[in-house]
Amino acid sequence: MSDLNTATTPDSDRMIVNLGPSHPATHGTLRIIVELEGEFIQKATPEIGYLHRGVEKLGENLSFHQFIPLTDRLNYCSSMMNNVGYTLAVEKLLGIQDPIRSQVIRVLVSELARIGDHIICIGVNAVDIGAFTVFLYLFKQREVVYDLFEMASGQRMHTSFTRIGGLMRDIPPEFEPLCETFVKDMERTIDEMEALLTHNPIWADRTKGVGRISPEDAINWGYTGPCLRAAGVAQDLRKAQPYLGYETYDFDIPIGTSGDVYDRYLVRTEEMRQSLRIVKQALAKLKEIGPGPIIVDDYKIALPPKEKVYTRMESLIHHFKLVMHGIDMPVGEVYSATEAANGELGYYLVSDGGKSPYRIHVRPPCYPIFSSFDEQVRGRLIADAVAILGAMNVIAGELDR
Repeated sequence: MSDLNTATTPDSDRMIVNLGPSHPATHGTLRIIVELEGEFIQKATPEIGYLHRGVEKLGENLSFHQFIPLTDRLNYCSSMMNNVGYTLAVEKLLGIQDPIRSQVIRVLVSELARIGDHIICIGVNAVDIGAFTVFLYLFKQREVVYDLFEMASGQRMHTSFTRIGGLMRDIPPEFEPLCETFVKDMERTIDEMEALLTHNPIWADRTKGVGRISPEDAINWGYTGPCLRAAGVAQDLRKAQPYLGYETYDFDIPIGTSGDVYDRYLVRTEEMRQSLRIVKQALAKLKEIGPGPIIVDDYKIALPPKEKVYTRMESLIHHFKLVMHGIDMPVGEVYSATEAANGELGYYLVSDGGKSPYRIHVRPPCYPIFSSFDEQVRGRLIADAVAILGAMNVIAGELDR
């Protein structure tokens, strides 16, 4: 329930309302202090850090490998992409590249995670506004995405699937048939979703012109991802700074014109279609390259296979050395960014050559987006604030870290 307090001055008509932290329309544990005059918002102050858990400080006391499970708890709606982004940063610091099969699988699971994240964003945003049926259509397919993650990693949500130099294991034989079925079903689901929403006059009234932002303002605030592209800026790191061989995949960058809630919906909808295109191409590449290694063959970086640990002294020593002392990291610093579901997800690592990072910083895409919330909602109705918050897709675990 919202907590209501009296205004600070007796003669004022303003009311202070705490939107959150348990308000049903907030996306995670968010708290926004809203000043109202009637139904209109005069000021909205997000409390950044409400869910702060010290993830980056914890990383200074863990090995580079041990930090991987903590990345799951950032944007928990698409944890695979957090795993991939972090391990790419460590690999950049080491100057290594994972095997080709690992690269393709990383692309495959990242795009599935992008679809799953957009399903949550659009589905929950629709529920916040009152369109419950769309939520049911979309979440049926989201469960299939989580089934695929469970096949690959053994976990549905907190996957910890990647390893420095590759993956924890290869995908099982039953993964590809289910993924192909999902692609066909998801294409139909997107069509059904658009039939319910895109030309729906109620949806249009609640979203068109709401949260509008210009390209210049979006760039100045530090927007990235769908919110930036909805404002008309065709910036996508998969095209601008390709990684994992994204330059070899055929896909388009959807952009909007006004940057409002409706355009953010349209951009995410088209991004799901483009991700399905990439998934099809990744599945074809896996068939083309066939079986192969999914992690680097360097036992100073990656753990040796268990059968070698049990039968060879050198492998047992490498296993013990990696577990007890970690990787021999070079001294230096590196920044590596990937195009996550909400925008640029960056990891800045500083190494002093020790077992743990000297410093680690996560650049979450929703931090600058949420910082603009006051400007987006000022002068608008409370109902508009709920719609804008949903379209921003702020994930508290990533925001506050």
